[in-house]
Amino acid sequence: MGRLEGKRALILGASSKDNMGQHIALRLMAEGATVFVSGRKEDVLADFAAENGCGYRACDLTDEGSVNALVDVAAKAMGGIDIGLNATGWGLLTPFLDNTREELEQMTALQFIGPFQFYQALIRKMAKSRGGEGGSIIQISSATAKIMLWDHAAYMGTKAGADHVIRCVANEFGGEGIRANSISPGLTETPMTADAGHVPGLFESFLPGYPLGRYGTKEDIAAAVVFLASDECFMTGENLQVNGGLCLRGNPSKAEIEASVINATGAAAGG
Repeated sequence: MGRLEGKRALILGASSKDNMGQHIALRLMAEGATVFVSGRKEDVLADFAAENGCGYRACDLTDEGSVNALVDVAAKAMGGIDIGLNATGWGLLTPFLDNTREELEQMTALQFIGPFQFYQALIRKMAKSRGGEGGSIIQISSATAKIMLWDHAAYMGTKAGADHVIRCVANEFGGEGIRANSISPGLTETPMTADAGHVPGLFESFLPGYPLGRYGTKEDIAAAVVFLASDECFMTGENLQVNGGLCLRGNPSKAEIEASVINATGAAAGG
């Protein structure tokens, strides 16, 4: 019997092939949960659902009506929601002075307003005073909401803001049987970081920041989700730093990243 047998999970941010949201969905299913996945790309969701026997619906996180409809449909399909997880994100890398108002509005819509409204919709289904059974709300955040990384301010600021919203949910709705926590990965190989992973020396520049000697994996994050989603968890309002100790040391500076890329590129050319 799995640790999540009988649980019903809605995962938002699972519409890129082999991304973190999909890995989390697979792990939750392996632990016995019924899973409903969502994201922007309906064709990817449909393929994933057909391959793995779960429900799906496309959703635009920046549209409140779309978010509310998603939660309504998922709750009806599964008979309720015990686990609600947001794994969406936009890895914008732009120098601070070059961030445009349009970028800031897009980032805020995707990484602050949208998640806020998603959590509101989940609470309306999960709160015991509204006929729900309580449960676990989980935000996939980032170590960069706590530590610095160059040219990443819009991403970092909105993730940090959403983390504080999670703390508000934990404080205000614990009496409704709802736990709310964040998980902060460090550098992880996902579709969002795929382009960076192809740059020689870039990932290597981050490795000295990890006391445990390796980058994190999607499996590391999925394992933490299982704990937060399970009845074993007596924790709320926290941010689990599932990043191998990265916050003890920090990310490389811009100069260190550039030097690592130059060295790797030169070595490759010489070889």
